[in-house]
Amino acid sequence: MDDTACIDRFQFMTAYGATLIDAGRTRFDLWAPSLEAVDLELEDAGSEPQRLAMTDEGEGHFSIEARCGRDAAYRFRIRDDLAVPDPAARAQHGDVQGASRVVDPRAFRWRHTEWMGRPWHEAVILEVHVGTLGGFAGAAERLPQWAEQGITAIELMPINEFPGARNWGYDGVLPYAVEASYGSPEDLKALIDTAHGLGLMVLLDVVYNHFGPDGNYLPEYAGAFFRSDVATPWGDAIDFRHPRVQRFFIDNALMWLMEYRFDGLRLDAVHAIDDDEFLGQLSDEIGNTVELGRYVHLVLEDERNSAALLESAFTAQWNDDFHNVMHVLLTDEQHGYYSDYSEQPTEGLARVLGEGFLYQGQPNGRGEPRGAPSVYLPPTRFVNFLQNHDQIGNRAFGERLIELADRARLEAATVLLLLSPPIPLLFMGEQWGETRPFLFFTDHRPELAEAVREGRRSEFAAFPAFADSEVRATIPDPNAEASFSTSVSEWRDGDEHQQHWFDLYTRLLELRHAEIVPRLEGAETLDAEVLGDKAVHARWKMGDDSVLSLAVNLGDTSVMQPVLRGHQLFEWGTGEQVTELPGGAIRVWLLEAGV
Repeated sequence: MDDTACIDRFQFMTAYGATLIDAGRTRFDLWAPSLEAVDLELEDAGSEPQRLAMTDEGEGHFSIEARCGRDAAYRFRIRDDLAVPDPAARAQHGDVQGASRVVDPRAFRWRHTEWMGRPWHEAVILEVHVGTLGGFAGAAERLPQWAEQGITAIELMPINEFPGARNWGYDGVLPYAVEASYGSPEDLKALIDTAHGLGLMVLLDVVYNHFGPDGNYLPEYAGAFFRSDVATPWGDAIDFRHPRVQRFFIDNALMWLMEYRFDGLRLDAVHAIDDDEFLGQLSDEIGNTVELGRYVHLVLEDERNSAALLESAFTAQWNDDFHNVMHVLLTDEQHGYYSDYSEQPTEGLARVLGEGFLYQGQPNGRGEPRGAPSVYLPPTRFVNFLQNHDQIGNRAFGERLIELADRARLEAATVLLLLSPPIPLLFMGEQWGETRPFLFFTDHRPELAEAVREGRRSEFAAFPAFADSEVRATIPDPNAEASFSTSVSEWRDGDEHQQHWFDLYTRLLELRHAEIVPRLEGAETLDAEVLGDKAVHARWKMGDDSVLSLAVNLGDTSVMQPVLRGHQLFEWGTGEQVTELPGGAIRVWLLEAGV
């Protein structure tokens, strides 16, 4: 619960981990059902660690109250030859292999305690990688520019401890601990507090579907954490049926929301969790815990397109269908998973705009049924994007869309993204036309680095362009420092290319906040139709009963202009054409209610 004695300081009491009782006492709790005994080791520079036997509380729960305070270094001795970090540590003294650190959550004094978040329909999300921004302090320096441009929420890729100092964050093994190379827990809180002062929400990407390959000691002392009968690409699946496992992840989510004051979470790859009962429980506990009137948003990444989860339990879902069909239309790429979107992509775009998901139960390329009907869901249940970390960084050379698509059509696609009702998400640098790549990068120990490098290159062997092993050898090494430094996005004053895109995004976001956002609550889709090759017309009934109408042509040939009623909000690439919509053009109209 919150520390009610100090309204400018926040703490959430978790079931496990190190809890500071006062300046000189700390309670430690560990779930280790595979063991009969556990010792706490307190480390003191220059002397042998102090070893204290923990009390068996039953059902694998071990605890002890010890004389130590803030910043104390500790581990759990589970065997004579193995001491492990705390899986619920809030910080580490070293890397994932090192000692854990006692943190005082009440040490940080918040300035913007009155912040209650923003309603979801106001969201314009910018996904960022904190490491490429120079850590938490570097990210905080960029907040004013983002807020001024019209961004209303930043989404941090995972910031919990991972191996080394360079990583996307999805290889984490200590979900509660803040990545030391980015800064301290207090630095993270300062970033969030500063964002709130500028009116920005801060969302966090959390990974509850697996643990990374380096530093995961849970199987050594908590075998019940996993189920051997279900395999995943990362090993045995996490057993979300177990109450202790549920508590571990639910407390983690509540810690980020209550103690760090994040405005929401994006749950990575919940299809790999595949336990909707747990997901519902997570959502319910969050709803019952956060302060009355505070906005907290829960967003899914879910390849299953499970529309039922979006009816009430979760705020929205990343809409891969929108991205994939748009990517095919803009680039004509048809390999890999884009092959599922290469047949009649124009009809696919019309379905996405008109109904939300493209796949609503029909078989994908593997013959497996995917998705469920979604036409009844409000458009704001979907987060649409043209780019994100996955769709850029999982390419062999990390090319951004601006390097792959015709400029005029990409401009029209940007207008479609920002002036249609679904919630838009941008990837850092996209808002100024960044051309530098975003590569996959890691900082593993040599033996694991070799496996990751060869594994990544082998993933592309099925693609015709990389059939030759010599060509695959040119794919950047994820563990090379250059893969990280090359991925740093930079704003350059005086760069005409960047200024053009920055101005376009700024203009569109100003229009979105003025004309679209105030009408989004209660909005619903009316219809969408194909106008011609790569050309679509879609309409939405807005919350105030006005009608938003959008016609876009991503093709090469002009199509007949559909009947657009009301007044024109925006047009791009149309020239002097009135009755036709040229290739690379878009028109957006609004018919006021009662007209």
